[in-house]
Amino acid sequence: MTLRLRPLLVAAPLLLALPGCISLGGEPPESLLTLSAEARAPAGPGAGGGGSEQPVIAVLSFDTPAKLDVLRVPVAVSNTELAYLQEAFWVEKPARLFRRLVGETIRARGGAMVVDGDDTATLATVTMRGTLIDMGYEVATRSAVVRFDAVRIDREGKVTTRRFEAREEGIPAEARAVGAGLNTAANRVAADVAAWVTGG
Repeated sequence: MTLRLRPLLVAAPLLLALPGCISLGGEPPESLLTLSAEARAPAGPGAGGGGSEQPVIAVLSFDTPAKLDVLRVPVAVSNTELAYLQEAFWVEKPARLFRRLVGETIRARGGAMVVDGDDTATLATVTMRGTLIDMGYEVATRSAVVRFDAVRIDREGKVTTRRFEAREEGIPAEARAVGAGLNTAANRVAADVAAWVTGG
């Protein structure tokens, strides 16, 4: 038994070294997609929390269906068929990108302190969470679509929900064009969410 194990033990360090030398996932993409905020908070001190006119808004992690829990862009081929757009890869999972976009858009409006770490939620006077239902491409309408179900909880525990949606039509099924369309649609949804969660 000892003689049989010995070659395996010798080979183990070589196997551990292989991932750094070879690629098992094919060629890397030429570029990666991300979301860029159209509204940004200015540099300098941010809003301070605690006052009645300066709420503290916690933007918690967003849920997603399985189709968005990947680094690919989903394509709705039909009502019952899903594919992924060729050569289109997110730099990070869509829910994380969209959460940061929403947080930055709320900050840019001013008048509120935004905390976007789950461990800081206890500081909040308003908590926002939600589910990113869609952030992909529809073949039938040639549209980039972003759809988000938001949940707002105030300091008294009152829960309010609302669905937000934006779409950019006439988009060719190409990675760069779809990425730009999704960025525009995501910013529109983020602006609507920011106005709603801040009450203005």
